[in-house]
Amino acid sequence: MATRRSRGDGGLHWDDKRQRWIATASLGFDPSCKRMVKRASGVTKTAAKNKLKEILRDYEDGLAIAPTGYTVKDAVTDWLSYGLAGRDPATIKTNTILCNTHIIPALGARKLRDLSADDVDRWLDAKAKVLSTRSLQGIRSCLNRAVKRAMARDKVKRNVGELCAVPTGRAGRPSKSLNLAQAEAVLVAAEDSSLSAYFVVSLLTGGRTEEMRPLRWDHVDLDGVRDAIPEIPAHIAVWRSVRSTGDTKTRKSRRTLALPGRAIDALRVQRERQGWQRVAAGDQWQETGLVFTSAVGTELDAANVRREFRRILTRVARMPGIEIEPHEWTRRETRTSFVSILSDRGIPLEEISRLVGHSSTAVTEEVCRKQIRPVIQTGAVAMDGIFGTPPPPKR
Repeated sequence: MATRRSRGDGGLHWDDKRQRWIATASLGFDPSCKRMVKRASGVTKTAAKNKLKEILRDYEDGLAIAPTGYTVKDAVTDWLSYGLAGRDPATIKTNTILCNTHIIPALGARKLRDLSADDVDRWLDAKAKVLSTRSLQGIRSCLNRAVKRAMARDKVKRNVGELCAVPTGRAGRPSKSLNLAQAEAVLVAAEDSSLSAYFVVSLLTGGRTEEMRPLRWDHVDLDGVRDAIPEIPAHIAVWRSVRSTGDTKTRKSRRTLALPGRAIDALRVQRERQGWQRVAAGDQWQETGLVFTSAVGTELDAANVRREFRRILTRVARMPGIEIEPHEWTRRETRTSFVSILSDRGIPLEEISRLVGHSSTAVTEEVCRKQIRPVIQTGAVAMDGIFGTPPPPKR
């Protein structure tokens, strides 16, 4: 004869509809005087009781159990709605695109408490075939932060996203640099562009695109101060960026740069051109004080700058003796071209690093400088100067 279970041990019964054993346990009453009952199911009595024991153990440890239907999509959606408060709109947009494109379609229907590290590893491995390593880091970070938020709210016991490493993704498009002939051709082709001054100043000063677009006229001095000691040349103050705070990328990025003559002429033309644009726009003109603007005075859009740059490169590609594929280039490569051309002319790396506002020469060398000369001659020239050139061999 079966013995009766003690009080508090819960119940165990067979559910014909579900064809499973159901184990239950009462945990008293909540603050609203509603009875708290925990349930677990299994194909056998033992499986149901063991699962109930795990639930009760978690409860005693202070871990609430997530609702059965709480999915990865629910966790990600919650994080996008509330976990990015105060972030820059561009950051929110980027994370939303990554989640809606890569996480929710692949893992969204999975119950969060059933998501395993193996699931995440397989998902990342599949994405590694189509995404770069940087993009893989981004989607893994989104999943990691979404599950971490859910874990903090007792929706899941552990964050499996933290347990998985990011695999190596597809190789990205390598950054390039214009050589001297190509750079000169770009300056010539840009003369007919509405953004001529923008590209001239960018190429001749190495400014970042997010630093050039918000450049203001009150940060431009085209005359300098000749009576000062030492003399102050014509210059621009790179003190702002399009970031949400308005600050430059790093502290060293805040710099004042002397302008070469070609850039000074381009900015004088730009000031006159902007005056005619102001007249043509009439009441639609928005006075922002910016140097480079749209036809109605508003700040340039990054996508429009990119399209105009490729139009200029298309004109360059038609020039005799210049080989260039316009679709393979982006605006930021005027910056790598600036660094590479100066380096090729023998300007010390430390000075170039100061000009482009890098925090260290390592960034300048590893990220921006692209070798233009096919053979580095510095060592050979120095050794010839030290030891002399050997006489030609006798015939």
